[in-house]
Amino acid sequence: MFVLLAFVFLTGCGQPLAAPPHTSETAIPEAGPAGNESSTTVYPTDDLNLPRVPVELVRAIDGDTISVMYEGKKENVRLLLIDTPETSHPRLGVQPFGPEAKQFTKELVEQAELLELEFDIGPNRDKYSRLLAYVYADGVMVQEALLEQGLARVAYIYPPNVRYVDKFDDLQRISREQGLGIWSIENYAQEDGFYPEEAEGAEPSKSEDYDILTEAPEPSAGQADVPANGCHIKGNINSKGEKIYHTPESRYYEQTKPEQWFCTEQEAEEAGFRAPLR
Repeated sequence: MFVLLAFVFLTGCGQPLAAPPHTSETAIPEAGPAGNESSTTVYPTDDLNLPRVPVELVRAIDGDTISVMYEGKKENVRLLLIDTPETSHPRLGVQPFGPEAKQFTKELVEQAELLELEFDIGPNRDKYSRLLAYVYADGVMVQEALLEQGLARVAYIYPPNVRYVDKFDDLQRISREQGLGIWSIENYAQEDGFYPEEAEGAEPSKSEDYDILTEAPEPSAGQADVPANGCHIKGNINSKGEKIYHTPESRYYEQTKPEQWFCTEQEAEEAGFRAPLR
């Protein structure tokens, strides 16, 4: 018996023990690709449940202006905090991506079953009596959609109507980094307007849907009437809120949209404006 037990013991010791399962077969899978940082950014305005006013669309005038029925009257609405290229300006004509911006806005608002306006905490009309609002088409803010497509720039920042400016700045940065729309033309969209002559060989963009307005074109929000006092220095406030003045000799004088006019450079500087950097 002893001899048999010894034989079994020695035989068992001579066999290697079974190895445990290879750990690589049961390793925790790697996490998927991280989400886009911009899509996970939390803004203080995200959880706001602010009142909106339903309106009836009359028509889209251009990329940043629409006409609606509001409180029983036809009103023009200027989209807050953005600027799109011109489509019917008497001097600037049709600018690159102007018709595309107009068509984009037109499709959004015309196809929407519900069109709404959201007002900011400041004045809700500009000097031309246009309503100033954030426009929603079936819950989608038109300003955000235009910025995401690179069809608008952040502009006309007049506190306290700056509720979404931080988010708008981020959307603009992303579309600029991706070279979308207006950002696909180098130096075209700048801090104080659009400069198509900066793009070598750039042609004004055309659209089959583009129709010339039969009524007098409306000036852009914040643009001051030409003064009768002979003052010709233009004061402009750019998308960063910087005050810049342009003399008739300035490189971008013709394209600059003035919010204020000055007779002398000293007068402009005393009002807080500076000369352009180039």
